[in-house]
Amino acid sequence: MRILFDQGVPVPLRAYLPTHSIETTYEKGWSNLDDGELLNRSQDALFDLFLTTDQNLQFEQNLSNRAIAVVILSTTSWPRIRLAIDAVKVAIDTAPGGQFTLVNIPRR
Repeated sequence: MRILFDQGVPVPLRAYLPTHSIETTYEKGWSNLDDGELLNRSQDALFDLFLTTDQNLQFEQNLSNRAIAVVILSTTSWPRIRLAIDAVKVAIDTAPGGQFTLVNIPRR
């Protein structure tokens, strides 16, 4: 699966997803794009999944005409995400295209 990490997604998470092909918005030169254009480019570049920490994205964008899946992490905190890595992996592996999946990362 091809995954695009948005700004705010901790890059160390990449090491926990070895079976996936992962790039970041920074690596693609897309850091300054607005959300709609970012989703358009992601889909055009054949990414299967967009991983973000932008919880407002689900209220600002409509995925009904898109094939890309979007997984939203509820925090940018790497220590908290690392403790919930199994839930993050399940969400990534089961996220349906054209829909948002929110992963609530518990506070410690």
